[in-house]
Amino acid sequence: MRWPLYRVAVAERSMEPALRPGDWLIAWRGFRRPPRIRAGQVVLARHPGDTDMLLVKRAVRTESGGWWLGSDNPGGGAVDSRHFGRVRPEQIEGRVLCRYWRHRTRPST
Repeated sequence: MRWPLYRVAVAERSMEPALRPGDWLIAWRGFRRPPRIRAGQVVLARHPGDTDMLLVKRAVRTESGGWWLGSDNPGGGAVDSRHFGRVRPEQIEGRVLCRYWRHRTRPST
């Protein structure tokens, strides 16, 4: 059995200003079934062409056979459905529940 919650770090700028590199996310991956997704929610998905790559994107709309995923900052070098098309439902890893930041220590003086 896998734990239904997990955390992931944001690495790129494609979801700015909502999410920034260094932000940490808690995601719900479902318990015994995939998470329900609605348009407008931020999701974690596997890249259709490279399943080792985990993407943080906004679910824009559902289409026959999958979800269209978009970036909040498409000008920031974003890779989203404009490049790879729709994402099959089984490639959606989870729905983002919240964002938090890592504890940053202050430099000593």
